[in-house]
Amino acid sequence: MKPDKALRKRIFDIIQIGNKDDLISKSFDYFIVVIIFLNIGATVLETFDNMYKYISIINGVIWLTSIMFCAEYVLRVWTADFLYPESDPLRARLRFISSFYGLIDLFSFLPYFVPGLLTSGIVAFRILRVIRIFHLFRINSQYDAFNVVIDVLMEKRQQLFSSISLIMIMMLASSLCMYNLEHEAQPEVFQNAFSGIWWSMSTLLTVGYGDIYPITLAGRIMAILIAFLGVGLVAIPTGIISAGFVEQYTKVKSLSEITFNNDLRFIMLSIESSHPWADKKIKDLPLPPELIVVLVVREGKNIIIPDGNSIIQENDRLVLGALEFDDDIGLQLREISIRENNPWIGSRLDRLELPFNTVIVTIYRKGKNMIPHGKTVIKKGDLVVICEKKL
Repeated sequence: MKPDKALRKRIFDIIQIGNKDDLISKSFDYFIVVIIFLNIGATVLETFDNMYKYISIINGVIWLTSIMFCAEYVLRVWTADFLYPESDPLRARLRFISSFYGLIDLFSFLPYFVPGLLTSGIVAFRILRVIRIFHLFRINSQYDAFNVVIDVLMEKRQQLFSSISLIMIMMLASSLCMYNLEHEAQPEVFQNAFSGIWWSMSTLLTVGYGDIYPITLAGRIMAILIAFLGVGLVAIPTGIISAGFVEQYTKVKSLSEITFNNDLRFIMLSIESSHPWADKKIKDLPLPPELIVVLVVREGKNIIIPDGNSIIQENDRLVLGALEFDDDIGLQLREISIRENNPWIGSRLDRLELPFNTVIVTIYRKGKNMIPHGKTVIKKGDLVVICEKKL
Protein backbone atom coordinates (compact mmCIF):
# COMPACT_ATOMS: atom_id res chain seq x y z
CA MET A 1 0.00 0.00 0.00
CA LYS A 2 1.33 3.44 -0.93
CA PRO A 3 2.47 5.66 2.00
CA ASP A 4 -0.24 8.26 1.36
CA LYS A 5 -2.92 5.60 1.10
CA ALA A 6 -1.64 3.83 4.22
CA LEU A 7 -1.76 7.13 6.16
CA ARG A 8 -5.30 7.87 5.03
CA LYS A 9 -6.34 4.31 5.89
CA ARG A 10 -4.91 4.69 9.39
CA ILE A 11 -6.69 8.02 9.89
CA PHE A 12 -9.92 6.45 8.64
CA ASP A 13 -9.58 3.61 11.16
CA ILE A 14 -9.01 6.11 13.97
CA ILE A 15 -11.95 8.43 13.23
CA GLN A 16 -14.43 5.61 12.62
CA ILE A 17 -16.82 5.09 15.51
CA GLY A 18 -16.70 2.06 17.75
CA ASN A 19 -13.48 0.21 16.84
CA LYS A 20 -13.05 -1.28 20.29
CA ASP A 21 -9.91 -3.21 19.32
CA ASP A 22 -8.00 -0.02 18.49
CA LEU A 23 -7.06 1.99 21.59
CA ILE A 24 -6.30 5.18 19.65
CA SER A 25 -9.60 4.94 17.73
CA LYS A 26 -11.54 4.29 20.92
CA SER A 27 -9.83 7.23 22.65
CA PHE A 28 -10.67 9.47 19.71
CA ASP A 29 -14.35 8.45 19.96
CA TYR A 30 -14.54 9.48 23.60
CA PHE A 31 -12.56 12.65 22.89
CA ILE A 32 -15.14 13.71 20.28
CA VAL A 33 -17.96 12.94 22.74
CA VAL A 34 -16.31 15.25 25.30
CA ILE A 35 -15.87 17.96 22.65
CA ILE A 36 -19.56 17.73 21.65
CA PHE A 37 -20.75 18.09 25.25
CA LEU A 38 -18.29 20.92 25.91
CA ASN A 39 -19.65 22.78 22.89
CA ILE A 40 -23.27 22.21 23.85
CA GLY A 41 -22.60 23.11 27.48
CA ALA A 42 -20.85 26.36 26.51
CA THR A 43 -23.69 27.25 24.15
CA VAL A 44 -26.24 26.72 26.94
CA LEU A 45 -24.22 28.77 29.46
CA GLU A 46 -24.00 31.58 26.90
CA THR A 47 -27.75 32.15 27.28
CA PHE A 48 -27.51 33.01 31.03
CA ASP A 49 -27.24 36.73 31.77
CA ASN A 50 -25.21 36.17 34.94
CA MET A 51 -22.48 34.39 32.95
CA TYR A 52 -21.35 37.60 31.21
CA LYS A 53 -18.19 37.64 33.35
CA TYR A 54 -17.07 34.41 31.73
CA ILE A 55 -18.24 35.21 28.22
CA SER A 56 -14.70 35.31 26.83
CA ILE A 57 -13.98 31.81 28.15
CA ILE A 58 -17.31 30.52 26.84
CA ASN A 59 -16.69 32.02 23.39
CA GLY A 60 -13.20 30.54 23.40
CA VAL A 61 -14.56 27.04 24.13
CA ILE A 62 -17.16 27.39 21.36
CA TRP A 63 -14.52 28.62 18.91
CA LEU A 64 -12.03 25.86 19.77
CA THR A 65 -14.59 23.05 19.59
CA SER A 66 -15.93 24.39 16.29
CA ILE A 67 -12.40 24.29 14.88
CA MET A 68 -12.16 20.65 15.99
CA PHE A 69 -15.50 19.86 14.31
CA CYS A 70 -14.17 21.42 11.13
CA ALA A 71 -10.91 19.44 11.28
CA GLU A 72 -12.78 16.17 11.87
CA TYR A 73 -15.08 16.91 8.93
CA VAL A 74 -12.10 17.54 6.62
CA LEU A 75 -10.54 14.23 7.69
CA ARG A 76 -13.80 12.36 7.08
CA VAL A 77 -14.07 13.83 3.58
CA TRP A 78 -10.40 13.04 2.90
CA THR A 79 -10.85 9.36 3.86
CA ALA A 80 -14.36 8.87 2.42
CA ASP A 81 -13.08 6.48 -0.26
CA PHE A 82 -12.47 3.89 2.50
CA LEU A 83 -16.02 4.36 3.76
CA TYR A 84 -17.38 3.72 0.25
CA PRO A 85 -14.74 1.44 -1.32
CA GLU A 86 -17.05 0.55 -4.21
CA SER A 87 -16.97 4.17 -5.45
CA ASP A 88 -14.11 6.14 -6.95
CA PRO A 89 -12.51 8.74 -4.60
CA LEU A 90 -14.40 11.77 -5.96
CA ARG A 91 -17.76 10.00 -5.95
CA ALA A 92 -17.09 8.63 -2.46
CA ARG A 93 -16.38 12.12 -1.11
CA LEU A 94 -19.51 13.55 -2.72
CA ARG A 95 -21.50 10.64 -1.34
CA PHE A 96 -20.29 11.35 2.20
CA ILE A 97 -20.88 15.10 1.90
CA SER A 98 -24.50 14.51 0.85
CA SER A 99 -25.13 11.76 3.45
CA PHE A 100 -27.07 12.30 6.68
CA TYR A 101 -24.01 12.27 8.92
CA GLY A 102 -22.05 14.32 6.41
CA LEU A 103 -24.64 17.10 6.45
CA ILE A 104 -24.89 16.98 10.24
CA ASP A 105 -21.11 17.27 10.55
CA LEU A 106 -21.01 20.16 8.07
CA PHE A 107 -23.78 22.25 9.63
CA SER A 108 -22.47 21.66 13.15
CA PHE A 109 -19.65 24.14 12.47
CA LEU A 110 -20.37 25.94 9.16
CA PRO A 111 -22.92 28.46 10.55
CA TYR A 112 -20.35 29.52 13.18
CA PHE A 113 -17.90 30.61 10.48
CA VAL A 114 -20.55 31.94 8.07
CA PRO A 115 -22.65 34.47 10.03
CA GLY A 116 -26.31 34.55 9.11
CA LEU A 117 -26.38 30.94 7.84
CA LEU A 118 -28.78 29.02 10.09
CA THR A 119 -27.14 30.67 13.09
CA SER A 120 -30.14 30.10 15.34
CA GLY A 121 -30.27 26.39 14.49
CA ILE A 122 -26.58 25.56 14.79
CA VAL A 123 -27.04 24.00 18.24
CA ALA A 124 -29.62 21.58 16.86
CA PHE A 125 -27.05 20.16 14.44
CA ARG A 126 -24.46 19.88 17.20
CA ILE A 127 -26.92 18.00 19.37
CA LEU A 128 -27.72 15.66 16.45
CA ARG A 129 -24.04 14.69 16.46
CA VAL A 130 -24.78 12.99 19.78
CA ILE A 131 -26.51 10.30 17.68
CA ARG A 132 -23.04 8.98 16.90
CA ILE A 133 -22.58 8.24 20.61
CA PHE A 134 -25.00 5.34 20.22
CA HIS A 135 -22.31 3.61 18.17
CA LEU A 136 -20.14 3.44 21.29
CA PHE A 137 -22.72 1.47 23.27
CA ARG A 138 -22.91 -1.63 21.16
CA ILE A 139 -25.46 -4.41 21.64
CA ASN A 140 -23.08 -6.56 19.63
CA SER A 141 -20.28 -5.90 17.19
CA GLN A 142 -22.64 -5.61 14.22
CA TYR A 143 -25.63 -3.65 15.53
CA ASP A 144 -25.71 -0.77 17.97
CA ALA A 145 -28.65 0.65 19.89
CA PHE A 146 -29.43 3.41 17.40
CA ASN A 147 -29.43 1.02 14.45
CA VAL A 148 -31.84 -1.29 16.25
CA VAL A 149 -34.26 1.62 16.81
CA ILE A 150 -34.07 2.64 13.15
CA ASP A 151 -34.55 -0.95 11.98
CA VAL A 152 -37.65 -1.39 14.16
CA LEU A 153 -39.18 1.88 12.94
CA MET A 154 -38.49 1.01 9.30
CA GLU A 155 -39.86 -2.51 9.66
CA LYS A 156 -43.02 -1.31 11.42
CA ARG A 157 -43.49 1.88 9.41
CA GLN A 158 -46.74 0.76 7.77
CA GLN A 159 -48.36 -0.16 11.08
CA LEU A 160 -47.11 3.06 12.67
CA PHE A 161 -48.46 5.12 9.76
CA SER A 162 -51.86 3.43 10.09
CA SER A 163 -52.05 4.04 13.85
CA ILE A 164 -50.96 7.68 13.54
CA SER A 165 -53.51 8.21 10.75
CA LEU A 166 -56.19 6.78 13.05
CA ILE A 167 -55.15 9.22 15.78
CA MET A 168 -55.32 12.16 13.35
CA ILE A 169 -58.79 11.15 12.12
CA MET A 170 -60.01 10.80 15.70
CA MET A 171 -58.49 14.15 16.60
CA LEU A 172 -60.25 15.94 13.73
CA ALA A 173 -63.61 14.26 14.39
CA SER A 174 -63.53 15.00 18.14
CA SER A 175 -62.49 18.63 17.57
CA LEU A 176 -65.46 19.27 15.27
CA CYS A 177 -67.86 17.61 17.71
CA MET A 178 -66.54 19.60 20.65
CA TYR A 179 -66.68 22.86 18.68
CA ASN A 180 -70.37 22.27 17.90
CA LEU A 181 -71.15 21.38 21.53
CA GLU A 182 -69.22 24.21 23.22
CA HIS A 183 -69.12 27.14 20.80
CA GLU A 184 -72.39 28.68 21.97
CA ALA A 185 -71.57 28.23 25.68
CA GLN A 186 -68.05 29.68 25.47
CA PRO A 187 -67.47 31.32 22.07
CA GLU A 188 -64.32 33.08 23.27
CA VAL A 189 -62.68 29.70 24.07
CA PHE A 190 -63.93 27.49 21.22
CA GLN A 191 -63.72 30.22 18.61
CA ASN A 192 -63.23 27.94 15.62
CA ALA A 193 -62.39 24.41 14.60
CA PHE A 194 -58.70 24.99 15.32
CA SER A 195 -59.49 25.61 18.99
CA GLY A 196 -61.22 22.22 19.00
CA ILE A 197 -58.13 20.60 17.44
CA TRP A 198 -55.95 22.05 20.19
CA TRP A 199 -58.31 20.65 22.82
CA SER A 200 -58.53 17.23 21.15
CA MET A 201 -54.74 17.01 20.83
CA SER A 202 -54.17 17.72 24.52
CA THR A 203 -56.94 15.29 25.50
CA LEU A 204 -56.12 12.42 23.12
CA LEU A 205 -52.45 12.57 24.04
CA THR A 206 -53.44 12.71 27.73
CA VAL A 207 -51.55 15.97 28.28
CA GLY A 208 -54.51 18.07 29.44
CA TYR A 209 -53.08 21.59 29.74
CA GLY A 210 -56.34 22.90 31.21
CA ASP A 211 -56.41 26.09 29.14
CA ILE A 212 -59.40 24.80 27.13
CA TYR A 213 -62.05 22.52 28.63
CA PRO A 214 -65.79 21.88 28.19
CA ILE A 215 -68.39 23.30 30.57
CA THR A 216 -71.62 21.88 29.13
CA LEU A 217 -72.94 18.45 30.12
CA ALA A 218 -72.77 17.12 26.57
CA GLY A 219 -69.28 18.49 26.16
CA ARG A 220 -68.06 16.84 29.35
CA ILE A 221 -69.52 13.49 28.37
CA MET A 222 -67.76 13.83 25.02
CA ALA A 223 -64.52 14.72 26.81
CA ILE A 224 -64.74 11.59 28.98
CA LEU A 225 -65.18 9.37 25.91
CA ILE A 226 -62.33 11.07 24.05
CA ALA A 227 -60.02 10.73 27.07
CA PHE A 228 -60.69 6.97 27.28
CA LEU A 229 -60.14 6.59 23.53
CA GLY A 230 -56.96 8.65 23.72
CA VAL A 231 -55.36 6.27 26.21
CA GLY A 232 -56.03 3.33 23.89
CA LEU A 233 -55.01 5.07 20.66
CA VAL A 234 -51.74 6.42 22.01
CA ALA A 235 -50.88 2.96 23.35
CA ILE A 236 -51.11 1.44 19.85
CA PRO A 237 -47.82 2.90 18.44
CA THR A 238 -46.09 2.05 21.73
CA GLY A 239 -47.24 -1.56 21.46
CA ILE A 240 -46.14 -1.77 17.82
CA ILE A 241 -42.64 -0.52 18.63
CA SER A 242 -42.36 -2.81 21.67
CA ALA A 243 -43.38 -5.80 19.57
CA GLY A 244 -40.78 -4.79 16.97
CA PHE A 245 -38.00 -4.87 19.57
CA VAL A 246 -39.12 -8.29 20.79
CA GLU A 247 -39.08 -9.60 17.21
CA GLN A 248 -35.60 -8.22 16.55
CA TYR A 249 -34.06 -9.99 19.53
CA THR A 250 -36.08 -13.14 18.98
CA LYS A 251 -34.50 -13.45 15.52
CA VAL A 252 -31.05 -13.58 17.09
CA LYS A 253 -32.11 -16.11 19.70
CA SER A 254 -33.81 -18.42 17.22
CA LEU A 255 -31.04 -18.35 14.58
CA SER A 256 -29.69 -21.73 15.65
CA GLU A 257 -33.17 -23.25 15.47
CA ILE A 258 -33.85 -22.29 11.84
CA THR A 259 -30.57 -23.37 10.27
CA PHE A 260 -29.74 -26.55 8.46
CA ASN A 261 -26.00 -27.00 8.52
CA ASN A 262 -23.70 -28.72 6.07
CA ASP A 263 -19.93 -28.56 5.92
CA LEU A 264 -18.48 -26.60 3.00
CA ARG A 265 -14.95 -26.57 1.62
CA PHE A 266 -13.04 -23.39 0.80
CA ILE A 267 -9.51 -22.28 0.05
CA MET A 268 -7.74 -19.24 1.40
CA LEU A 269 -5.33 -17.19 -0.71
CA SER A 270 -2.90 -14.56 0.64
CA ILE A 271 -2.24 -11.49 -1.50
CA GLU A 272 1.42 -10.55 -1.12
CA SER A 273 2.92 -7.25 -2.29
CA SER A 274 4.00 -8.78 -5.62
CA HIS A 275 0.77 -10.67 -6.24
CA PRO A 276 -0.78 -9.83 -9.66
CA TRP A 277 -4.24 -9.50 -8.07
CA ALA A 278 -3.18 -6.62 -5.79
CA ASP A 279 -5.13 -3.38 -6.47
CA LYS A 280 -7.50 -5.16 -8.86
CA LYS A 281 -11.28 -5.25 -8.70
CA ILE A 282 -12.99 -8.56 -7.94
CA LYS A 283 -14.74 -8.55 -11.31
CA ASP A 284 -11.36 -8.24 -13.09
CA LEU A 285 -9.77 -11.26 -11.42
CA PRO A 286 -8.95 -14.16 -13.81
CA LEU A 287 -11.08 -16.69 -11.92
CA PRO A 288 -12.61 -19.77 -13.55
CA PRO A 289 -16.43 -19.87 -13.44
CA GLU A 290 -16.36 -22.64 -10.82
CA LEU A 291 -14.70 -20.39 -8.21
CA ILE A 292 -16.02 -17.34 -6.40
CA VAL A 293 -14.54 -14.90 -3.89
CA VAL A 294 -16.86 -15.22 -0.90
CA LEU A 295 -15.08 -12.92 1.55
CA VAL A 296 -11.93 -10.87 2.13
CA VAL A 297 -10.03 -10.92 5.42
CA ARG A 298 -8.24 -7.62 5.78
CA GLU A 299 -5.62 -6.73 8.39
CA GLY A 300 -6.06 -10.15 9.94
CA LYS A 301 -9.45 -9.44 11.56
CA ASN A 302 -11.77 -7.35 9.38
CA ILE A 303 -14.16 -9.49 7.33
CA ILE A 304 -15.35 -7.79 4.14
CA ILE A 305 -18.17 -9.07 1.98
CA PRO A 306 -16.99 -8.13 -1.53
CA ASP A 307 -18.88 -7.19 -4.65
CA GLY A 308 -17.62 -6.90 -8.22
CA ASN A 309 -16.16 -3.43 -7.66
CA SER A 310 -14.36 -4.24 -4.40
CA ILE A 311 -10.60 -3.67 -4.74
CA ILE A 312 -8.13 -6.27 -3.49
CA GLN A 313 -5.34 -4.78 -1.38
CA GLU A 314 -1.90 -6.01 -0.42
CA ASN A 315 -1.85 -8.42 2.55
CA ASP A 316 -5.52 -9.31 2.06
CA ARG A 317 -6.54 -12.93 2.40
CA LEU A 318 -9.24 -14.15 0.02
CA VAL A 319 -11.54 -17.04 0.74
CA LEU A 320 -12.48 -18.79 -2.51
CA GLY A 321 -15.35 -21.23 -2.70
CA ALA A 322 -14.15 -24.72 -3.71
CA LEU A 323 -11.86 -26.77 -1.49
CA GLU A 324 -11.12 -26.99 2.22
CA PHE A 325 -8.84 -24.25 3.53
CA ASP A 326 -6.46 -24.18 6.47
CA ASP A 327 -8.35 -22.12 9.06
CA ASP A 328 -5.81 -20.30 11.20
CA ILE A 329 -8.01 -17.35 12.24
CA GLY A 330 -11.01 -19.21 13.63
CA LEU A 331 -13.50 -19.03 10.77
CA GLN A 332 -16.28 -21.50 10.12
CA LEU A 333 -18.34 -21.46 6.93
CA ARG A 334 -21.81 -23.04 6.91
CA GLU A 335 -24.78 -23.20 4.60
CA ILE A 336 -28.40 -22.58 5.59
CA SER A 337 -31.21 -24.06 3.54
CA ILE A 338 -34.11 -21.58 3.35
CA ARG A 339 -37.14 -23.81 3.67
CA GLU A 340 -40.85 -23.04 3.87
CA ASN A 341 -41.91 -20.89 6.87
CA ASN A 342 -38.36 -19.70 7.43
CA PRO A 343 -38.67 -16.16 8.92
CA TRP A 344 -35.87 -14.93 6.66
CA ILE A 345 -37.99 -15.37 3.52
CA GLY A 346 -38.73 -11.96 1.98
CA SER A 347 -36.24 -10.14 4.24
CA ARG A 348 -33.43 -7.91 3.02
CA LEU A 349 -29.94 -8.80 4.24
CA ASP A 350 -29.43 -5.42 5.90
CA ARG A 351 -32.62 -6.01 7.94
CA LEU A 352 -31.51 -9.33 9.42
CA GLU A 353 -30.39 -9.35 13.04
CA LEU A 354 -27.40 -11.71 13.03
CA PRO A 355 -25.12 -12.69 15.91
CA PHE A 356 -22.08 -10.46 16.26
CA ASN A 357 -19.72 -13.14 14.89
CA THR A 358 -21.79 -14.03 11.80
CA VAL A 359 -22.01 -12.56 8.28
CA ILE A 360 -23.69 -13.77 5.08
CA VAL A 361 -21.08 -14.23 2.37
CA THR A 362 -22.94 -15.69 -0.62
CA ILE A 363 -26.29 -17.08 -1.75
CA TYR A 364 -26.76 -20.10 -4.02
CA ARG A 365 -30.00 -19.61 -5.99
CA LYS A 366 -31.34 -21.73 -8.87
CA GLY A 367 -27.96 -23.28 -9.56
CA LYS A 368 -26.02 -19.98 -9.53
CA ASN A 369 -23.87 -18.24 -6.94
CA MET A 370 -24.77 -14.65 -6.01
CA ILE A 371 -22.57 -12.12 -4.25
CA PRO A 372 -25.14 -10.46 -1.97
CA HIS A 373 -25.45 -6.85 -0.91
CA GLY A 374 -27.61 -5.14 1.70
CA LYS A 375 -30.71 -4.93 -0.52
CA THR A 376 -30.61 -8.58 -1.59
CA VAL A 377 -33.89 -10.29 -0.64
CA ILE A 378 -33.80 -13.87 0.61
CA LYS A 379 -36.19 -16.23 -1.18
CA LYS A 380 -37.57 -19.69 -0.53
CA GLY A 381 -35.20 -22.38 -1.78
CA ASP A 382 -32.05 -20.27 -1.38
CA LEU A 383 -28.89 -21.79 0.05
CA VAL A 384 -27.31 -19.10 2.21
CA VAL A 385 -23.62 -19.36 3.08
CA ILE A 386 -22.66 -17.74 6.37
CA CYS A 387 -19.27 -17.14 7.93
CA GLU A 388 -18.88 -17.44 11.69
CA LYS A 389 -15.85 -16.38 13.66
CA LYS A 390 -15.23 -18.94 16.37
CA LEU A 391 -15.26 -17.47 19.85
